[in-house]
Amino acid sequence: MTQTAPAQTQDVLTGMLPTLVDLRRDLHAHPELSFEERRTSDVVARELEASGVRVKRGFAKGTGVLGYLPATTGGGRGVALRADMDALPIVEATGKPYASTTTGVMHACGHDGHTTILIGAAKVLATMHRSRPVTFIFQPAEEGGGGGDLMVREGALRGENAGGLGEAPERIYGLHGWPTFEVGKVATRPGPLLASTDDFRITIKGVQSHGAYPHFGRDPILTAAHVITALQSIASRNVSPLDSIVVSVGAIHGGTADNIIPEQVTFIGTVRTLRAETKKLAKERLFAVVENTARAMGCEARIDWHEGYPATVNDADATARFFGIAEDTLGKPRVELAPEPTMGGEDFSFYGREIPACFFFLGLRPKGATTFPTLHQPDFDFNDEAIRTGVELMVALALRG
Repeated sequence: MTQTAPAQTQDVLTGMLPTLVDLRRDLHAHPELSFEERRTSDVVARELEASGVRVKRGFAKGTGVLGYLPATTGGGRGVALRADMDALPIVEATGKPYASTTTGVMHACGHDGHTTILIGAAKVLATMHRSRPVTFIFQPAEEGGGGGDLMVREGALRGENAGGLGEAPERIYGLHGWPTFEVGKVATRPGPLLASTDDFRITIKGVQSHGAYPHFGRDPILTAAHVITALQSIASRNVSPLDSIVVSVGAIHGGTADNIIPEQVTFIGTVRTLRAETKKLAKERLFAVVENTARAMGCEARIDWHEGYPATVNDADATARFFGIAEDTLGKPRVELAPEPTMGGEDFSFYGREIPACFFFLGLRPKGATTFPTLHQPDFDFNDEAIRTGVELMVALALRG
C-alpha cells in the first residue's frame, strides 16, 4: 500500500529522531558567533551531502550554506526553507551535560534547534517523491549581522543562473522556537509579525566644569537626562495608542569623578516599529527631540542612526497556505493564531522583501509548565521535543506550500 506523505514522514522521522537530538546537542555544545560558524557550516554541508542534497557553500562572508533537492516528478518553481546558525555572546548557565564548550558563547536563541530541524527536513525530503524543488537556506549572523540580507544579495533566492542553486523558489517559510507557546504547537499571523530594529548612538557635548561650579559649564549629564525623558514622548504623544512602537535606551556612559561635570555623555538605544510610516516618523521625531532639547540646554548633540532589520511581514497568501497545511499536518488544536506581533526583530524580513514569505513560531514550553526560560537568557535551552513538530511541518510546507 502506498503511504501518504504525512505517514511516510512519520516513519522516516521516527527512525532518525534520536540522531537529530544528538546532532542538536552537538551543535549546542559547539556554538559559534555571527560570521564565525565554520564548524556549524561544515556539519550542515556534511549532513546534506550524505543525504544526496546538492550543496553550495561560501555565502555571506563564507559560512552560509545553500542546499537543493530537485523535483522527482513535474518541476517548476518550488519552496525555500530557512534556518539560522549563529550563537550569542552569553555565558551559559544551563548545567546541561552538553552545555557550551566555548566560554562566553552559547546557543541562547535556539538556532541549534532551527539548524537541526532544517537538516532533518532535508533528510526526510530526500527519501520522498517531490513534485516541486526545495531550496534549503542555512544562514549565518541573524543576531545583528544581517546574514539574511547577504544571502539574498548573493542570490540564494534567484536560482542557478543568478548565484543560487536550481530553480528559483516562489515562496519561503521559516520558524523560530518560541518559549511562550506549548511544545507541539505552532502559531503565526498574517501581516507584521516582528518589528524593525533601528539603533542609535547619541553623544551630548557640553562644557566641562567643577561640580561645585556648574554655572561655569554646560552639563551634558543633565542634558542627557532631559533628552532620554523627552524621547518617551514619541511613543506617548506622537504615535497613535493603537500603533506599536518602542524607544529604549540601553546604556549611558559619561564622567570620571563625583566632582567633575564632564564634557560629554554618550548613550545608546533602539527603536522598534511594525509599520514603515511609524518607523519614518520615529526617526524624524528622535532627531528633532534630541537636537532641540540639547540646544535648549546649551549643549550640542551628535546622532549616529543605524538602519536595522525591516519589520518581518507575513504575506497573506503564504500565511493562509501555512495555516491550511499546518492544520492538516498537526491537527487544528495544535495550530494557533498569534494574538499579536512581537517587538523583537528577525532578518527573515529580507527574504520576505523578495518573495512571498511566512514566518512562524514553534512552541517550546513543556506541557504543564507555567514558565520556561526565554530567549537570550543564560539558562535557555532548545526543547528537543519540538524537533519532531518542526521537521514534520517543514516537510509538509516543502511539499505543499
